[in-house]
Amino acid sequence: MILETFNFIVLVLKGALVGLAASAPLGPIGVLCVQKTISKGRTIGFLAGMGAAFADTVYAIIAAFGLGFFQKILTDNQSWIQIVGLVVLFFLGLNIFRSNPTRQIRLRNSQKYQGVFGDFISVFVLTLSNPLTVIFFGASIAAIGVYEERHPLYAQFFVVCGVFAGAVLWWFSLTGLVSLFRHKFRLKQLWWMNKISGGIIILLTIVAAITLMFFNY
Repeated sequence: MILETFNFIVLVLKGALVGLAASAPLGPIGVLCVQKTISKGRTIGFLAGMGAAFADTVYAIIAAFGLGFFQKILTDNQSWIQIVGLVVLFFLGLNIFRSNPTRQIRLRNSQKYQGVFGDFISVFVLTLSNPLTVIFFGASIAAIGVYEERHPLYAQFFVVCGVFAGAVLWWFSLTGLVSLFRHKFRLKQLWWMNKISGGIIILLTIVAAITLMFFNY
């Protein structure tokens, strides 16, 4: 019993490492969450990051439990899904580039601001728009030995929990670190931060689009 419990704890920790590895690269989603943390506060930045964490967990579930039907739908339509995601990401970057930091601060301080759920959903959908992520999780989960005979079938559940915990830990740490320095930014610096963040997202989106075009054609 003790050995079995220890094995499950190890699986959770291994899953957490996979979750951290999937979340840590600071691509467009990371830049977007950093920008939201600076302009809207840590809570909203973290909730946006949770959108990415939930999306990664969905892919981890598909990879761990071998949900072939959903995996086939995603891989068969990956080009269209990625195109839609890139278009949305491009306009999000453009919106950040053109945004007014004074207006963002007013929205953050206003009780009428209702965009928290929208921030979560937008990042969730954007992260989910890359079906190739399921390949990363499939390879990673296989690599940590979850399919070995000594593990029962429900061992995948503990790995998925670890993936979610690792992703949450990353976004909690990242938004916390960014939040520590958020108050040091003045309006002019926030204006430049929006320009830089938006520009990076637009640039990465264009690079991803070019890569997708050459990869498919």
